[in-house]
Amino acid sequence: MLTSRSTSYLSALLVSFSVFSATPVFSQASNAVAAIATLAEAEQPKLLETLKALVNIETGSTHRDGLDTAAEFVAARLKALGGEVEIVEAPVADIYQLEGLPDRIGRAVRGTFRGSGSKRILLIAHMDTVYPVGMLSKQPFRIDGDRAYGLGIADDKQGVATIIHVVSMLQALNARDYGVLTVLINGDEEISSPASRKLIAKLGSEHDAVLSFEASRHNSDKISLATSGIAMATMTVKGRSSHAGGAPERGVNALYEMAHQLLQLRDLSVPETGLKMNWTVANAGVVRNMIPPGAQAWADVRLLRVNDLQELEGKVSARIKNKLLPESEVTVKFENRRPPLEATPASRALAAYAQTVYRELGKTLVVDAEPEGGGTDAAFAALNTKAPVIERFGLQGFGAHSTDAEFILISSIQPRLYLATRIVMDIASGKAP
Repeated sequence: MLTSRSTSYLSALLVSFSVFSATPVFSQASNAVAAIATLAEAEQPKLLETLKALVNIETGSTHRDGLDTAAEFVAARLKALGGEVEIVEAPVADIYQLEGLPDRIGRAVRGTFRGSGSKRILLIAHMDTVYPVGMLSKQPFRIDGDRAYGLGIADDKQGVATIIHVVSMLQALNARDYGVLTVLINGDEEISSPASRKLIAKLGSEHDAVLSFEASRHNSDKISLATSGIAMATMTVKGRSSHAGGAPERGVNALYEMAHQLLQLRDLSVPETGLKMNWTVANAGVVRNMIPPGAQAWADVRLLRVNDLQELEGKVSARIKNKLLPESEVTVKFENRRPPLEATPASRALAAYAQTVYRELGKTLVVDAEPEGGGTDAAFAALNTKAPVIERFGLQGFGAHSTDAEFILISSIQPRLYLATRIVMDIASGKAP
């Protein structure tokens, strides 16, 4: 819904649009559609320039210097658009401890735009990538037909660029019917958001809607209502070493105990609910002629329901009390790498509305309520809220985490800018559910 403050700007757009239109008269609604679509088309080359600048900054999750450069770039752009901007360094106490974290985790950029209404809307994306320093020199940003290529371009630099230009369009339209529009761009998503997850969950609980800008599929123009949860279980077994030939009876064989535990923990998957637990890596022992004093094993865990992880932990804790060797010590520690995002009535309603908006462009928007295997920050945003949280508002893309095939479809820029801008405007005005 366009406000009265948008009228003069839209009138100018409509005059220019009518010059090229073969249709004699548009309805007021059609005029609004045409005007915003025209603005989105004009924004496309600007978005590509922003995307080129972002792709040409190396932002691997462990490369703090590059992440700082990207954060300053994003902060400057949001500030130029009128936002109150801060670069957020997470307090040590707020960092969720995971295996293999870098010494310096990427910071987040938070931009706040204040409007005249009451609705609070959160837009999220991430600027870190999985690529090590040095790969950029061999794969800089390039355009080939309808595809723009680059490291991290789909996952998730397109999301960062799309948000910047959605905000730009809202400012150009003078569309400020929201109460607060918050932008959060984090720098640690690819390592499970240890430093930003607490902030994302807090902001999610404080807003009336959350749009996350991971890429849509290049071959399926979709938004997503659900993503998989990801966890890791680490089993640690402590035994006692002894000479394997001279006095094996004096030892406590950690390898035997681990094998016993793995066998009794092998059947905890529940396929009908999407819970999967598979032990995938193990090691034990020091040398061939020593009874192993220690052993470890790791399991990959996938889940579709938030409560399933806690229930799984309880089952594991109960089962490991049954030991083969009473003198051994057995512990299993779970890391909640990422919770699942579950489809809700609120997200379904907003997604259905988004489909009607997309049809204004003559396009069909697929709403996917089933997870595809990957996890995203949208799940953290949804942890403490009943408000709609929807994923894949970004551009259509392909090749995330590949070495030479990551791209976005340029033809998806205009319709996706239109969709996200309209959804923000219509949530703000109360038109969208």
